[in-house]
Amino acid sequence: MKNKLKVERAKLDMTQQDLADKIGVSRQTINSIESQKYVPSTVLALKLSALFNTPVNEIFTLEEED
Repeated sequence: MKNKLKVERAKLDMTQQDLADKIGVSRQTINSIESQKYVPSTVLALKLSALFNTPVNEIFTLEEED
């Protein structure tokens, strides 16, 4: 699953740690999502969507192999 998390985070001038603190996860979780090593839960995806005020499907995109 592709994502634009790093782009959305940069728009708000946030570090991975800033974002992690705001949504209650570790910085490593944010790093893993950004590097496409981890697919977030629905709850986490919705929290990110709300924080960035952006629809989930604009942050996360399914790939053919997903």
